[in-house]
Amino acid sequence: AYMIDDSGIDLLLTQQSLLSTLPSPATLHTLCLDTLALDALPDTNPGISVAAENLAYVIYTSGSTGKPKGAGNRHSALTNRLCWMQQAYGLSGGDTVLQKTPFSFDVSVWEFFWPLMTGARLAVAGPGDHRDPQKLVQLITEHQVTTLHFEPSMLQAFLQDDSSERCTGLTRIICSGEALQVDTQQQVFARLRGVPAYTTLY
Repeated sequence: AYMIDDSGIDLLLTQQSLLSTLPSPATLHTLCLDTLALDALPDTNPGISVAAENLAYVIYTSGSTGKPKGAGNRHSALTNRLCWMQQAYGLSGGDTVLQKTPFSFDVSVWEFFWPLMTGARLAVAGPGDHRDPQKLVQLITEHQVTTLHFEPSMLQAFLQDDSSERCTGLTRIICSGEALQVDTQQQVFARLRGVPAYTTLY
């Protein structure tokens, strides 16, 4: 309820099964995406013009210092980030990015959009899979994932699972969110011998 009120949204997109659990005020317009009759609508993109300085999305902080705060991000900032990543670490049509970060965290934004803007494939992990090293190994090998993100502590947990050595197709591991220890980096090179590019972002 707090985020709905604080953000000042006029329209809420949801699913029918979630509708009864949402504290939506009577003045809020709500669309259940899974019950819309879409067949009668055009399949072309709407003619809507979006400026670079328009708001692209809002992500709320954890609220660890009080109430969660909405951080607004413009299209120009998102585009700048994605173009920089592509210039620095170029994805191609032969790459697959594993989207495993919960969408309430900013990393999820590039996980979703970077592969889509470059023609790379996007593999989407199930809820909670990011905490299960064996499930991650299964996803990485099954979908031939080349690129993924870890917080260093989660990377450490992943590397402690012996099955992580099966992830021979990884070419980019991007870390952010906390300090990356040298010994963790060395473990990557020892266990994932096929990883030629190891990237740290803060």
